[in-house]
Amino acid sequence: MNYKHLHYFHAVATHGTVAQAAERLHVTAQAISMQLQLLEEQLGEPLLRKKGRGLELTKAGKTVYRYAEQIFSLGNELEQAVRRGMFSETETLRVGISDMIPKVMAFRLLQPAREAGLAMRLICREGRFDDLMLDLTAHKIDLVISDKGLPTGGAIRGYTQLLGSSTLTVFGHPELCRAWPGGFPGRLKNVPFLLPGPDATIQSQLHSWLEEHNLKPIIVGEFDDDALLKSFARAGTGFIVAPTVLGEAVRSEYGLEAVGTIDAIVEHFYAISVERKERHPAVRRILEQAGALFQKEGEEGRVE
Repeated sequence: MNYKHLHYFHAVATHGTVAQAAERLHVTAQAISMQLQLLEEQLGEPLLRKKGRGLELTKAGKTVYRYAEQIFSLGNELEQAVRRGMFSETETLRVGISDMIPKVMAFRLLQPAREAGLAMRLICREGRFDDLMLDLTAHKIDLVISDKGLPTGGAIRGYTQLLGSSTLTVFGHPELCRAWPGGFPGRLKNVPFLLPGPDATIQSQLHSWLEEHNLKPIIVGEFDDDALLKSFARAGTGFIVAPTVLGEAVRSEYGLEAVGTIDAIVEHFYAISVERKERHPAVRRILEQAGALFQKEGEEGRVE
């Protein structure tokens, strides 16, 4: 079986149309169509059929797609193993970090890999979750750190591991805290508030919690980037929420004060990869050490 035929078929099945697959692979649509035809002739079964403006997998196509996923996953593992073991003494770890992951959180999660004594080059890429997933399946990155895992039954197949979880704490600039005194959470009524963007998994939960307590804050900003959100909070623009486990870092780095802890909302953090067996030694180190970071929640400043 021609590996390139299978690669083109996998791209079309993943993106839904020949045109999108061609754009992603930087080849012509005609070239992909020809490769698909050759693959179907070799297997003796149609693999794709028209559905509206796109294509969908036939029964045979679904079977071939499952095998293709496994073949490409194993091929990537082989490539990584050979590259690490034979051609280079320096490891390269390519990590995709979702926009809404706090930068200090990403640093603390990745730092154990640097402390392992490995000769390693670390490459970090930030972006939206969906874009990072495409790069992961294309083997452009080794690992994705995100506040959400892969959905079950989705087109992208991978392996999700929970790194840890944390409640949320509300923080504000000292001047804001003095301007809105009182008990928690009542003191948040009608306050200026900065929200994470819609891609953040906690946004809807936070909206529900605020409504449940009839707080009705004034939403003065919404940000897809966590660092920018905290920069506005440091300028006194509005109150924010951040993982309780990062309480001390938020206080020291941004000059904010903790107002209260929201026990009803728990934020989860995940590592997503496509490898089944062979693991990058730096990835293994990250996964092994992640628990220690989240065990500090009680030490770093719950506020009642």
